[in-house]
Amino acid sequence: MDKKFEKYELKKSLSSMISFDFKRLVVSKFFYIIIACCLVAPILILVMTKMMEGSPMTDQNGNPILDQFGNPVLMEGFKSVWQMLGSTSTSNSGMTMDLVGMCNINMVFFAISVLVGIFIASEFRSGYVKNLFTLRSSKKEYVISKTLVCFVGGAGMIISFFVGSLIGGAITSLSFELVDISLVNVIMCLLSKLGIVLVFTSIFVLASVISKERLWMSLVAGLGIGMLLFMMIPIISPLDATMKNVVLSFVGGILFAIGLGVISNLILKKVRLI
Repeated sequence: MDKKFEKYELKKSLSSMISFDFKRLVVSKFFYIIIACCLVAPILILVMTKMMEGSPMTDQNGNPILDQFGNPVLMEGFKSVWQMLGSTSTSNSGMTMDLVGMCNINMVFFAISVLVGIFIASEFRSGYVKNLFTLRSSKKEYVISKTLVCFVGGAGMIISFFVGSLIGGAITSLSFELVDISLVNVIMCLLSKLGIVLVFTSIFVLASVISKERLWMSLVAGLGIGMLLFMMIPIISPLDATMKNVVLSFVGGILFAIGLGVISNLILKKVRLI
């Protein structure tokens, strides 16, 4: 009976913390600011690239960049709205450093570090974390709650960017035609991105736990680690993704969440909370 009571209390405490964190997230101004930025960013990208498309590219000194035949290299824009989600697995554009290959939904994964960093650093800075652990909650519950809530917040950022891409595509009259892909592929691609959100969220939670109230440190550490995995995003979640990609991304996300969650829990037990 005592063990059952302890398990019940544990579940009740975890549920209470998750509920509190969700409420704290949805009433935070910075969360809506980040969501708004994710919505507006693709609109601005598509409008600006549409305006600059066809213009000669120049170097840092203002001199025109020439190709191997001596002709000026022209700025290339997006040909389809779906390019904002990435490229297909048979295309090499997702691995390039050009405008189309970099300015897409994959940028949001770095913005998630800001969400996680602010969300956790503010608790360490205010001393709330010390009071929380002193009164009732365990460090394991804290890590689980922050990972889950920030994952939902990151998923909202991905969806916001996608909606902004559709709006931007309509404004710039970009093609919505599905070439070599289907609507199912697009949905699978988005779901794969959401699985990868869990990977990056776990990384950023670990970086924030290590950095505590030092937001700048959590951002530098999280972005540094994220850069090592960034080129894997278009491989795991291509535009022509299938259920295989979805399963792979979520399995990887769950494994990262468990593994890095254990490390975050150990760190919280070893270091001073303030």
